[in-house]
Amino acid sequence: MKSSDRTGRRTPESTQTPHKDLSPASSARLDSVFSALSNPTRREILARLSRGESTVTALAEPFDMSLPAISKHLRVLEEAHVISKVKEGRTYRCRLDLVPLVQAARWVNFYRGLWERQLDSLSEYLKDTREVEG
Repeated sequence: MKSSDRTGRRTPESTQTPHKDLSPASSARLDSVFSALSNPTRREILARLSRGESTVTALAEPFDMSLPAISKHLRVLEEAHVISKVKEGRTYRCRLDLVPLVQAARWVNFYRGLWERQLDSLSEYLKDTREVEG
């Protein structure tokens, strides 16, 4: 399928919105992912998990907060489905789930394309305006 060319002309693919086909449940999941990402502690936890699985205790080590506070952050991440926890004996191991993050990235990338096309169009307009005035 086509998208748009450098002049910003829209083609069928470029007019499709990523949220057009989102069910209410999918939209709620996207909301929960962005909400989970809004906190710097949770973003740091995700960054640590991007390097591999970790125990809850190991994830909590670099933070100046209690284990229950870290557990609350982990619960938000779990509810957003960006991590999963598995109990192994007395410990819990956490791992990153990339699927919701990829879906959020697709949503952002769609709008980045719109913003870039708008900026390209503005740039062309300003260039044309300077040529007429100059």
